[in-house]
Amino acid sequence: MNPYVQSLLGILLSAILTENFILVKFYGICPFMGVSKKTDTALGMGMAVTFVMAIASAATWAVNHYILVPLELQYMQTVAFILVIASIVQVVEMFLKKAMPSLYQALGIYLPLITTNCAVLGAALVNVQKGYDFLQSVVFGTCGGLGFTLSIVLFASVRERTDRASCPESFKGFPIALISAGLLALAFMGFSGLKIF
Repeated sequence: MNPYVQSLLGILLSAILTENFILVKFYGICPFMGVSKKTDTALGMGMAVTFVMAIASAATWAVNHYILVPLELQYMQTVAFILVIASIVQVVEMFLKKAMPSLYQALGIYLPLITTNCAVLGAALVNVQKGYDFLQSVVFGTCGGLGFTLSIVLFASVRERTDRASCPESFKGFPIALISAGLLALAFMGFSGLKIF
């Protein structure tokens, strides 16, 4: 197998499983806990984050490669990346408000919070830190978003089940959600021993 294709496959699997942003790196916990009460809302949030992460990875790579590095302004990466991400989120927010108003209402305050979602910023910064080229950055951002979506949808389905289950009164609601999130994180940390090529 071509070594470059092999590296892309390794990035794909690691971004979804071994380096999952929510359950392994614990980035993006705010929307993970806030928007995971219903599976359809969680899926919508996951798709929005995946889209933003993919576009942000491409845009921040270009900003870093063509503007910040040539001008020796690497110390401005965080500020520049947040501005790029905020612009992308504004476009996504306007699209959802116009095209899918029910999803826009369901996501509520968590949609603008994608701007400060540390998973999105983390993907952009990890791309720079690992020295990924353009295609690797886009693959990492997209698959990181898919890993985010997988985590939040799995957690939403667990929460829907635990809401209907009988459990002690002191565990109802948020406490059982935290315990479920911890168990899900333990399951994903099991992938950390996975040897990818």
